[in-house]
Amino acid sequence: MNSDNPSLPNRYAVITGFYGRQGNRFLEYQAQRSISEKLQMVSRTTGCDGVELCYPDDFTDSALLRKLLVDLNLGVSALNFRSRRPGQWMRGAWASENAVDRQAVVDDCRRLIDIAAEIGVQRVTNCPLNDGSDFVFEMDYARAYDYAAEAFAAVAAHRTDVKLCIEYKPNEPRARSLFDTAGGTLAFVQMVGAANLGVTLDMGHALAAGERPAQSAALLARAGKLFYVQLNDNDGAFDWDLPPGVLRFWETLEFIHTLPRLGYSGDWYSFDIVPKEFDPVKVYSDAFAMTRKLEAIAGRFDEARIAELVRERNPTATMSYLFSLL
Repeated sequence: MNSDNPSLPNRYAVITGFYGRQGNRFLEYQAQRSISEKLQMVSRTTGCDGVELCYPDDFTDSALLRKLLVDLNLGVSALNFRSRRPGQWMRGAWASENAVDRQAVVDDCRRLIDIAAEIGVQRVTNCPLNDGSDFVFEMDYARAYDYAAEAFAAVAAHRTDVKLCIEYKPNEPRARSLFDTAGGTLAFVQMVGAANLGVTLDMGHALAAGERPAQSAALLARAGKLFYVQLNDNDGAFDWDLPPGVLRFWETLEFIHTLPRLGYSGDWYSFDIVPKEFDPVKVYSDAFAMTRKLEAIAGRFDEARIAELVRERNPTATMSYLFSLL
């Protein structure tokens, strides 16, 4: 992270999966699209600087992928390792009771880390969505953490020049994720003790976990483990993957104001938004424009004044000042 210039602008990336087929338990949205179609659409998205590529889906033709990235002048914020896949690792990956499954996920993630190093991408992120439980007495929690720690340590040690980021989420598809909160994930990362193992803070996941995102960011940054940020929004009841600021405006503004002051500046914001039946190019273009507006509002802060108000801990006076900037 670059803390020398807290005003250095961050670059915006899209997760490629949201430019293809998506669905939930009730409806299916968008057509299935090839990586070429997805990246062509991304290149038409106003304000977009690059992509977060999804593995294995985006890597069926690595030569074509690399050519498209160059031809379309797209940067890469991260490689997203998917450890939940149809018909595979159904009872967990990193914390599976099956040693063969755990070795398979380690080997596959090592392959992706090699690809990241080869194409000059500094981070691999993973949301271990299928590692968790639905019922009580379903999981030996201590053994699950031991298994996961061994597996993540093995991947982190494979190449220390690539950061490995765990993206926490409270639930879905499991009723309770093994990596469900910022604090719990940080404790796990510190237990593993690998310098290149850290945390991805997805704002929507923090909100769904009942957290205040700026506070979670401060905790992770103070521990030196805030490795990556994804932006979206929800009402706290479910991870709806809405554009940042459309529901939780003030928390989003606080998050955007806080991140560069924690040293997260001049890096990537990856946007994790479900466009549903609407054109992803338009949805993401609008989301980028709205987020730049939030950054502009944050840029109006009189930093000495806001620091004084925060020290005084008089919330109505602080909010009155903030409303004066709108």
